[in-house]
Amino acid sequence: MRTLLALAVSATLALAGLSAAAQSAETPSALERWQADPTTVFKGAEISLADFQWIARPVVVFANTEADPSFQDQIRLFAARPGALAERDVVLITDTDPAGRSEIRLKLRPRGFMLALLGKDGQVKLRKPLPWDVRELTRVIDKMPMRQREMNESALGN
Repeated sequence: MRTLLALAVSATLALAGLSAAAQSAETPSALERWQADPTTVFKGAEISLADFQWIARPVVVFANTEADPSFQDQIRLFAARPGALAERDVVLITDTDPAGRSEIRLKLRPRGFMLALLGKDGQVKLRKPLPWDVRELTRVIDKMPMRQREMNESALGN
């Protein structure tokens, strides 16, 4: 009887493992979702910065709540010019849950509202305590050496 029960439990676990593997194969990763739609805004808890290293420039907007007026202003500013951000390989990430202690929040350690720009190398390039216009942000990005190289390669047709 115990042997039959053990076999039944093993079979159930094996099927559950296959089912979970099949489900994860169907669910696109954060990187795949961003590549399909570069205007996707991610929650800090659902991604890892390592997923985007050398591929995209994370811009992370922190606040203690989505009701924070600075947070709402920043999201409106991003929504006004999504193409300029997508053209510069920017992935937008928001984190409005201080209690969640996401990987991103632990790494960048914001206090209240904060905008952080990371380079493709994963290093923090800019921190701002107030909302920033997309034009100001793209100017900073366009001065980065890697972005300069990307623009030169694009001009040469590579």
